[in-house]
Amino acid sequence: MKIVIIGLGTIGRTILKNLSCKDHTITIIDEDRALVEELIEQYDISGIVGNGACMDIQREAHVGSADLVITLTRNDELNVFACLVAKWLGAPNTVARVRNPIYRKQIIEMKNDLGISMVVNPEGETANEIMNLIVLPSVSHIEHFARGKALLVEVIAEKGCALVGETLASLGKKLSTKVLVCAVQRGDSVFIPSGNFTIEENDRIHFTSDTRNLGDFLAEANLVKQPLHSVMIVGGGRIGFYLADMLSRKKYNVKLIEANPATARELAGQLPRVTVACGNGTKHDLLVEEGIDAVDAFVALTDNDEENIIVSMFANSRKVKKTITKIHIDDFIGMLNELGIENDVSPKDIVASRIITYVRALANSRGSNILNLYQLVNNQVEALEFVARKPERFYDKPLKDLIIKKNCLIACIIRKNEVIIPNGNSMIRLGDNVVVVTTHKNFDDLTDVFG
Repeated sequence: MKIVIIGLGTIGRTILKNLSCKDHTITIIDEDRALVEELIEQYDISGIVGNGACMDIQREAHVGSADLVITLTRNDELNVFACLVAKWLGAPNTVARVRNPIYRKQIIEMKNDLGISMVVNPEGETANEIMNLIVLPSVSHIEHFARGKALLVEVIAEKGCALVGETLASLGKKLSTKVLVCAVQRGDSVFIPSGNFTIEENDRIHFTSDTRNLGDFLAEANLVKQPLHSVMIVGGGRIGFYLADMLSRKKYNVKLIEANPATARELAGQLPRVTVACGNGTKHDLLVEEGIDAVDAFVALTDNDEENIIVSMFANSRKVKKTITKIHIDDFIGMLNELGIENDVSPKDIVASRIITYVRALANSRGSNILNLYQLVNNQVEALEFVARKPERFYDKPLKDLIIKKNCLIACIIRKNEVIIPNGNSMIRLGDNVVVVTTHKNFDDLTDVFG
């Protein structure tokens, strides 16, 4: 596909990194000449220096013949106008980053008239991710397949849970609720495990499950945690606003700490069900004074990764049940487990994953069989949902009789309304949706999985 990316901030660069290794022709547009030249040298792409909303610049980038234009500058108005220009020039698909909550609702309603195919909001998407972690306190991460029928869930094998010390084979006999462990992160290592793999304490376990059985499995594995009721948020930016609003509407007791007095006053007016405190949320005395010892969950959302890490470590030291940390810098993510930080969110990775999934969906209409794609374990593993849309030699044969490539696992089969957690006797049939977990990064079809 021919793709034009306008705006090369952290999200734009993350998307570029993920798409550049695929079979795409990519052109970037940004006003920062040094950045454009650096990225051209780093990747096999074309680049233009200029304002991405300018028609002449877009013509120079041949936007009219592009399959997709992605606008990711920090200016909402520029992103929307750039999509409008791209649509007028002939680009059939456009994606716009729109952050301002005032604009977002009306742009979603008007997006067809504005020539926008998809609207992404990094802050809103991140707030939704955090909300899921608070609503399901036993879970570190969750993704949905087959319109919510099947789940890909991440949990931590904590001391005392039924997973620790068990091989996957013995676990299947010990627990009556069927799930399939498809990836394990242990420190810096990632495993696509076989039946003799033994789970150790603090392993991060990724498994597939029927949505209806998740609660039963968590209970059997002794991973159920008590519901959370009170949440402290440090950082009153857009993510903090979205999250506090969502939590308060769900009847959570929310305290939001914001350092800027004017912003704190504005938030207090916008969030009548939230207690807003003005002060430096990275200071020990203020956190204690505001009641960190009495809250169930703590969310660090400042714009400084180091501050988020430090206050999250402090929250852990005060025995807060659930601590969630916003991180921008990739190099920090690998350190978090060793620092005792179990739940982190990265706005750029969340939005990049959504856009990459959309790109795969467009490719699907051009012959690819990928319906959904999710990146796991710091982007080291991909979970892909394929549709078995045309007859293949490996259909209607037990999986145990097929040659599956190394570091690949058939994690789930969805057949109409039935979710199948596969074993060696399971078969893929025409029309099935099939979830594959793999460390390979270039799969576009179900046939790529089999040798």
